[in-house]
Amino acid sequence: MTSRASRRTQAALLPLLLAMALGACAAPPLIAGGAATVGVATVQERSVGAAIDDTAIQLQIKHYLLQASDDLFVRVSSEVHEGRVLLTGAVPTPEDRVEAIRLAWQADGVLEVLNEIQVADHGGVIEYLRDVKITLQLRYRMLRDRDIFDINFSVETVNGIVYLMGISRTEAELEKVTTHARNIAGVRKVVSHVRLSGDPRRGKS
Repeated sequence: MTSRASRRTQAALLPLLLAMALGACAAPPLIAGGAATVGVATVQERSVGAAIDDTAIQLQIKHYLLQASDDLFVRVSSEVHEGRVLLTGAVPTPEDRVEAIRLAWQADGVLEVLNEIQVADHGGVIEYLRDVKITLQLRYRMLRDRDIFDINFSVETVNGIVYLMGISRTEAELEKVTTHARNIAGVRKVVSHVRLSGDPRRGKS
């Protein structure tokens, strides 16, 4: 059986290995992703203050997950946009799912928790690589599409299900993102938690 430590190592290294395997086509999204963590807050639909707050919330959630269980920390991912937390991943029991939700609500500033955690086996290395490949392919397609402002969107893929989070400028932009996702081989379903930039619920959840 794979140890928790080795699973964490795989989680850290496999995206890089996959990017190398995909070749040049994977390089743009990886570069863009690195830049996004440094300086794109000023050009996102959400404000700089909201972006900073979201990062603080995400760090708190990761901290609580790690304190509770190495396994939860490895299995559960979070994306945060304007206080809305999207939880994804695959856990072995319903109790683990409930615990992850409870921990997310402990973070200061959380307005809503969107629970998309699957109670299922995330599979082995092959399945994990497939999910990472789907995410990278979608990121690359979004980056190349001039009608999509890709930094406003977060993408997570678990067992072939693509989860979208973020802010779309228009319905047409969101439809293009969704269509790109659906047209990628291996995608079973697309779940969107994206809000339009003019949505009156923004900041009022």
